[in-house]
Order: sequence, then structure tokens, then C-alpha cells
Amino acid sequence: MSSHTNKRTQGRGGGGGRGQGHGGAPKKESILELAKLMDATVRVKCLGGRELQGTLRGYDDLVNLVLDDCDEFIRDPEDMQRVTDETRKLGLVVIRGTQVSLVSPQEGMEEIANPFLVQDGGEEE
Repeated sequence: MSSHTNKRTQGRGGGGGRGQGHGGAPKKESILELAKLMDATVRVKCLGGRELQGTLRGYDDLVNLVLDDCDEFIRDPEDMQRVTDETRKLGLVVIRGTQVSLVSPQEGMEEIANPFLVQDGGEEE
């Protein structure tokens, strides 16, 4: 093989990219511990405001998620930022990791008052 051929292929997918191969930095551990949530009911909030609930059946390093028996929480038509308790059944879904904003276990989750909202008659500094 001539050196000209090696120069053409260099930097075009021949080398590990993203730090893989060639003795690069060790692979980072994910800060998400989704393995603990496998086969548990989880609540997923997506960019754009969608909220889903289902049984976590799978995931990958890019946080692509597979939810079984999934329900989508319907948003209030008068206030699209507000999610209602009404749901629609979706079944088995794959959620692309780029859309995932939050993943939390359903068990032990409770809604709390927003501490950053200004109360009537008071001022926030």
C-alpha cells in the first residue's frame, strides 16, 4: 500500500472517533443508573413538554429508552404547559435519547409546590 492511500483514508472513519480505540481515555460511566429502574414503572419528561409513563424494558448509552405499557399524559388544551391526569394508551414505545429531559421512578414520586413562584402580595428577590 502506498503512503498516498494511507493519507486519503486518514480521518475518514478509519480511526476510533469519540475517543474509542487507540488507547484513548477510558469510557466514562453514565451518571444515570437506569439499570436500577429496569422492569420498574418510570415517568419520562421529554423536550417539548410530553410526559410518558411506562415500564422500562431497555436503554442504551444515548439514553434511547424502550417503555412497555406506555401511557402519555394529555396536556391541557387551554394551557399547553400544564399536564392533566388524563392519559392515552400508547403500548410499546421507543423514546429517542435526544428528546429525554428527565427519567424518574414512579414509585416514591410526589408533586411538591414550586418554591420559586412568587406568592400573591409577596416579592421575590
